[in-house]
Amino acid sequence: MIFGSVPETAPLLLGIFASDILPIFVIAGVGYLLARQASVQVHTVSRVTFHALAPALVFNTLATSTLSGFEFGRMAAFYLLVAASAGLMARVAAIPLRLDRASLSAFLLVVVCSNSGNYGLPVALLAFGREALAFASVYFVSSAIFSYTGGVLLAASGRRSIRHALAGVLRVPAVYGAVAAAVTMAFGLHVPDAIARPMAMLSDAALPMMVLVLGMQLERVTWPERPDMVIAASLLSLVATPLAAFGVAHLLGLQGPALQAGVLQASMPTAVVTTILALEFDVAPGFVTSVVCVTTLLSPITLTVLIAYLQRAG
Repeated sequence: MIFGSVPETAPLLLGIFASDILPIFVIAGVGYLLARQASVQVHTVSRVTFHALAPALVFNTLATSTLSGFEFGRMAAFYLLVAASAGLMARVAAIPLRLDRASLSAFLLVVVCSNSGNYGLPVALLAFGREALAFASVYFVSSAIFSYTGGVLLAASGRRSIRHALAGVLRVPAVYGAVAAAVTMAFGLHVPDAIARPMAMLSDAALPMMVLVLGMQLERVTWPERPDMVIAASLLSLVATPLAAFGVAHLLGLQGPALQAGVLQASMPTAVVTTILALEFDVAPGFVTSVVCVTTLLSPITLTVLIAYLQRAG
């Protein structure tokens, strides 16, 4: 029997909600109140996150990582194949939707970018332990690099030519955070405390600020003009991509904690950072926020079933 009885699965559901989902919604609720009651401008907060906190997050995550070698490379390859599969499925699904250029960029963005950081890492630890957390961290690092390079390119290309979009990527501070971390790791450089500590503090502030931006965006949410887009993107993120992840994991021979962490991370709802990218490059921010909201609200159901299966399969 793949799934246990209700008494066995209920504590898992309660633990996921209390440890991972409720804190996210509490912070998002604060952001919602800031926008509604204090009239804080979401665009200002998102720009602070995009230009100051995100590069510190990318640098700190990479520079302090202890994972390397074959396992690191295989999990990074797993992420790339899953992201490519998700992007391909999204592009095919977008054909009957007849999307304009900006909407297509937003559609691809929300399907490819999953919330593998502030949501995925705690759930991986809760469900599968610290060994799985190490593999989940590799997936997150790979995802973070893509979000601030490929994700930026997707968002930028919605309003600009590919040439100008590529130029836009070079103006994103997080890209240079990734480059600086790569140099630090490649040459084994020691980061002085005068730099490491501020970077760590800014990095710690990045994820809650992203959730604040989500809450502030939720204050502006209205019924989407294209509900079919939101439904299609949500199904791709929460159902189709996890199924593709199982296939990729089998192809690469992932087993045990690596399989559990990889498939779990691929099954996360749409990343909060997509709302920041959508605002920054003005590509259907209302649609993007709707998908983030819907997938986040539905994720406790899909993730609980998935975790129950992976715990028994592992």
